[in-house]
Amino acid sequence: MSDLLYSEIENDLRAGVRDLLDDRAPWTSVLAGTEKDEPYDAALWRAVAGQLGCAGLPVPEDLGGAGATWRETAVVMEELGRAVAPVPFLGSAVVATAALLAAGERDLLARLAAGEGVAVLAVPFSTPPGGPVPAVQAKDGALTGEVTSVADGLAADVLLVPAADGLYAVDASEARRTAVTSLDMTRRLADIAFSGVPARRVAEGPDAVRAGLLAGAAMLASEQLGTAERCLETTVEYLKTRYQFGRPVGSYQGLKHRLADLWTSITQARAVARHAASCLAAADPDTEIAVAVAQAHCSAVAVKAAEECVQMHGGIGFTWEHPAHLYLKRAKSASIALGSPDRHRAALAVLVDLPPA
Repeated sequence: MSDLLYSEIENDLRAGVRDLLDDRAPWTSVLAGTEKDEPYDAALWRAVAGQLGCAGLPVPEDLGGAGATWRETAVVMEELGRAVAPVPFLGSAVVATAALLAAGERDLLARLAAGEGVAVLAVPFSTPPGGPVPAVQAKDGALTGEVTSVADGLAADVLLVPAADGLYAVDASEARRTAVTSLDMTRRLADIAFSGVPARRVAEGPDAVRAGLLAGAAMLASEQLGTAERCLETTVEYLKTRYQFGRPVGSYQGLKHRLADLWTSITQARAVARHAASCLAAADPDTEIAVAVAQAHCSAVAVKAAEECVQMHGGIGFTWEHPAHLYLKRAKSASIALGSPDRHRAALAVLVDLPPA
């Protein structure tokens, strides 16, 4: 059994990332950014990926990375989820990086580790590990086809495109990218079309794509944990200061019970998210099981925490001027990202040989 407690190094990393996000990504700035045309916060991304070196955490040192593990990356994901930070960390530093690590690609991986570019796996954001991917055609070193609802597709410098015979790298400027109306405006979607676009094959077969999506699902659970924790924190803070009928709202027993139930669920979510990250870091044979459990649980917990945050804030929780809707939109969109809870429960049943109902 892996140690699920945070190490001193992980706690130090958390403190550094949180300080940066508190300074450069307060919720007022995040909210203001949703009203702009920029697909992500480029200055914040440079700080997180390059200055702090978070983009290279799971990348070996000989490729310019930190030589850390996915456990440390999971800590960063928790903090980004807590701040609903508008950066392409999940797509580039997790999914694309994991796919390139599996592919053995060195040059592009070194660029990503240094924070010098953004790479995105060109699949619909809802694609689960092992799920079907769009049928992009590869012929004579060129790609033709279309992929819809790609997360951070507008932010990408390089697109990693699955085709029947492997994974291809494409200069994103060569593709036609169209913005899609996204529920979560801190992680925007795009439809991407390829029309004879030059491409370079970086991996054969589907293994690299599966590795990227599996790592993404594992790290997404940690992001959902961070979102849920922040929702609980802000709700408790509000209920301590909001008075009705001469009493703090938080003194009412019904709300106390709901908060206690939510705290218990988040504690459980922390355990399964940490276990998934630890299994991924150690290449444990049970990684797929751990990831399926984490996603099936953490998705629902994040949505529940965000819904309770909105409701317990009363009227102000339903306004644009309060950050509660940012958490709710991130939680709802993430709940169908990289496979819905139902999809992961179905996958789990197959993995542990449960008989069909």
